Amino acid sequence: MTDSEALRRAQAVRHFNRFYTQCIGALHEHLSKSGFSLTEVRVLHELSSGRAQTASVLGRALGLDSGYLSRLLTSFERRDLITRRPSDTDARQSLIALTEQGHATYAPLDAAAVQEALVLLDRLSALSQEHLIAAMKLIERLLGDQPKHQLVLLRPPRSGECGWLVHRQAQWFAAQYGWDQTFEGLLARIVADYAQRNDPLREKCWIAEQEGTVVGSVCLVGVSTTVAGVRLLWVEPDVRQLGIGTQLLSECVRFSRRAGYTKLTLTTASMLSEPRRLCERAGFRLAGTATEHRFGHDLTIERWELEL
Repeated sequence: MTDSEALRRAQAVRHFNRFYTQCIGALHEHLSKSGFSLTEVRVLHELSSGRAQTASVLGRALGLDSGYLSRLLTSFERRDLITRRPSDTDARQSLIALTEQGHATYAPLDAAAVQEALVLLDRLSALSQEHLIAAMKLIERLLGDQPKHQLVLLRPPRSGECGWLVHRQAQWFAAQYGWDQTFEGLLARIVADYAQRNDPLREKCWIAEQEGTVVGSVCLVGVSTTVAGVRLLWVEPDVRQLGIGTQLLSECVRFSRRAGYTKLTLTTASMLSEPRRLCERAGFRLAGTATEHRFGHDLTIERWELEL
């Protein structure tokens, strides 16, 4: 990346930070009248679940300095908003919980915050609201430092998602490997043929969804009466190594057997280590290789097969 490109991206992040800071300020105008800061409300919210927590757990969850959090909790205790009791498992730690007064104090703050968020969303159409929420979740996924092992749901594609998958993969392979538009054309033909045949007994597509965002996909298509092919196998780079690709390929194997196929095939380029790893783990064998000029490059194309 050039220095000018790095600077452009850094400035874009700063611009978004300024914009979002203004939005947050608008969403929390009521706090100035309540006597609570945004940080204090975040702590109350964390404790409102009813689970007693230690100060160290609260500090890690909210990214707060231990000294600052200690002073804040002491203030809460003086105002009868929290109780502290020794931990049953670690005498050095105290378990912190909201009192009845604490719950009563937080409830109107929470209700006001929800109402302000609803007012903000009400300016947008239902589809735009979903776009906004998806973008927010994507930011959380990419920048969050929490484990990403949340439940993954495999479901059929919704309207427009197959086209998005073509866009996403064509975009990524162009940026990563310099593949040209002929790769996008191949992906588009696969999607178009699958959608037009519309044969749910012999073909199927799965979308991998995690926390409401698309993180992967795969399409199982009929090659002949006895052979099925794996297409559009994709897992977002930041959530690889979490077993999502294995889930998707396993669904292809199960569906193929139920549909009566006797062989499953997958074609990939040798430079792509992830598909090869998934094939080997699922029991595929390398059936052949060939050097071909594809997508603007000379590639070694691998054909993997699994007898069902």
